[in-house]
Amino acid sequence: MAFAPSFGAMLRTSDGVRIDAAHTPNGSLDLGIVVAHGFTGSWRERQTRRIVHVLSRFGGVLSFDFRGHGRSSGESTVGDLEVLDVDAAVKHARSIGYKRVATVGFSMGAAVVVRHAALHGGVDAVVAVSGPARWYYRGTKPMRQVHWAIEQWSGRLAARVAKGTRIARGTWDPIPIPPYEAVAMISPTPLLIVHGDADPFFPLEHAYQLYDGAKEPKELWVEPGYAHAESAATPELVRKIGRWISRTKS
Repeated sequence: MAFAPSFGAMLRTSDGVRIDAAHTPNGSLDLGIVVAHGFTGSWRERQTRRIVHVLSRFGGVLSFDFRGHGRSSGESTVGDLEVLDVDAAVKHARSIGYKRVATVGFSMGAAVVVRHAALHGGVDAVVAVSGPARWYYRGTKPMRQVHWAIEQWSGRLAARVAKGTRIARGTWDPIPIPPYEAVAMISPTPLLIVHGDADPFFPLEHAYQLYDGAKEPKELWVEPGYAHAESAATPELVRKIGRWISRTKS
């Protein structure tokens, strides 16, 4: 599969972190789409590039690596300071000249785009795919493994060696506002929540908790058979998301 051509960019957050990014234009400045990957992911991974390629049919796409991931500097705070990374990407999309900017986040990225829209604003639509509603969830085996990677030195070492992800030590202080509370602050920006009924990380209760906490305009798509985040997102689902963004007006 040949992907749409992308042009590299290095962004800088308000707290001085360098963010490795890529711009995939589609010939129009009507819509810019910022794609936020999941924990241990990267814009350079094939599954993310495939999503960018499909979304580029609907607008120009800005994809990037969160702090502590890939070629970005800093360390991952697993959903806290990452709102500054999204903010840098959104501002870069605006500087390019995009009239409307939407954010699409997967898993950890979903939590971050929800919190970014609530705390920083500046976007015209938000899509949260396979996102958690609350912190510290350990109800599934994959999430217990994620917490091991975050909380134990051996887990952080494994994440660095296997995925190149550098995770900050210590605990949050203060604890950032959780997505299920932040989501109420997004309105009147349109919000789409997408979740699979076969998600092995976060069961559907997370999607329902997000949806119940959000104010209009909002939509919830429960996708039959869909597992989790980028790796399970089919081109058909990504096209559906692209069409929703295209027709949504804030």
